[in-house]
Amino acid sequence: MMSMTDSLRIVSYNVRYFGHALRGLASTLGPKRRVAAALATLEPLPDIICLQEVETQSFRSSVAHRPARPDETQLEAFMGRMEETFALLNRPMPYEAFYFRAHRYGVRDFSLYTTGLAILVNTRRLSVDTHNVDAPHRITHHHVQMLRERKQSRICAHMRLVRQEDGLPLHVFNTHLSLPTPFARSFWATRDKMGNGINQLHEARALAALVQHHARGEPFVICGDFNSPPASPVYQFFCDEARFTSAQAAVGQIDPRASRGFPTAGFMHMRMHLDHIFAGERVRWLDTDGTHAFGDTRSRFHGLSDHMPLIARFQMEPPAARAEASAPPAP
Repeated sequence: MMSMTDSLRIVSYNVRYFGHALRGLASTLGPKRRVAAALATLEPLPDIICLQEVETQSFRSSVAHRPARPDETQLEAFMGRMEETFALLNRPMPYEAFYFRAHRYGVRDFSLYTTGLAILVNTRRLSVDTHNVDAPHRITHHHVQMLRERKQSRICAHMRLVRQEDGLPLHVFNTHLSLPTPFARSFWATRDKMGNGINQLHEARALAALVQHHARGEPFVICGDFNSPPASPVYQFFCDEARFTSAQAAVGQIDPRASRGFPTAGFMHMRMHLDHIFAGERVRWLDTDGTHAFGDTRSRFHGLSDHMPLIARFQMEPPAARAEASAPPAP
């Protein structure tokens, strides 16, 4: 029987800039504390936490929550709440945080708001080999070139980690795809627009090429807000053409043919399945325990963001096992 130490646990969560209490208009202290408490009390603790919609520094990130120091970033403020939470639990805080800048809206030195991604690594189990913090990969597709500078940049964060107990490598990719562009004729030709945007398909292809180039046959996982439900062209591309495996589909939590069966996000009365965790062929999904649909009041994450986190556990296939499986039978 497989032990828990043979597996890794990952969380993907769009935290909405920790501003859900003010409907995303400004970040506040309360959501940082509540998100930190919800993550820190997961059992077992996640080994990797991928966050989307995390600010750097801006008017939005500081107007309702004064920074502890002038240069404090939103991620640093959140990690301060993580430290507090683990101290209250009388447990060592195992996470090291990495921030990946995406876009800045502002005039000269004034930042109205910023966008970015973050990855938290449990350094008690995983060592960081490489990352692209200084130059995250850009995957934005600009459908209208004259709006290039105004469109929000989309990036892919990448880290190569090594599991300390056995030296197995793991590539982690974290992303947030664009919304479908309204400047394409196809946008107005279909009722289901999310995941149907031609710009989204371009970004999906760029992401898949990036993953294959950097993973080079090693195990990998891809987390993010894809703004695309199951059964959409973007989702189908990842599963059918790129041959990625959806964690939720692999364990039977969702029907990949149903676009509205398991909402992960909500806006007013709308419910949408926009978030996913995918993996390559050398990763085997075990369960998605702790993952709840948006609006499920049983979840510790209920009401903390306009998204719900995806939580999944997986095993990595070691190189030896793959070599043995592909070896020809002995004569």
